[in-house]
Amino acid sequence: MRAVIQRVQHASVAINKNIKSEIGQGLMILLGIEQADTNEDIEWLSGKIVRMRLFDDENGVMNINVSDIDGEILLVSQFTLHASTKKGNRPSYIKAAVPDIAIPLYEKFISQIESDLGKPVKTGEFGAMMDVKLINDGPVTIVIDSRNRE
Repeated sequence: MRAVIQRVQHASVAINKNIKSEIGQGLMILLGIEQADTNEDIEWLSGKIVRMRLFDDENGVMNINVSDIDGEILLVSQFTLHASTKKGNRPSYIKAAVPDIAIPLYEKFISQIESDLGKPVKTGEFGAMMDVKLINDGPVTIVIDSRNRE
């Protein structure tokens, strides 16, 4: 699993120009699911995201996590995070999980991150064409891949 995590002041996702979900201060997460992803990837990545200290403490140091600020999470599936650009100019998405595999893993990830966060998260709609808007706070953007646990 690959996630792009952005600290935001506000974020929203719309489908057909209708707002499906929006959040205030918190994290906007774009999540790419790979064919080989497992429950272990879900548990590791969710825990890492929720515990990651990306918000400023009273001294202006990023030392507080999303739970500490009672922040929100907006989670959007994005298969293009697994694009391979090695050959030619047209990205290949061969590593991205097909919907039969990806949808159950996406739903498990939602459940896991809600459990780790201790409250519901907002989401996009799997497979839909979505308009995503956000105000990146910082900007702070982190990329994490469960295959490369650095």
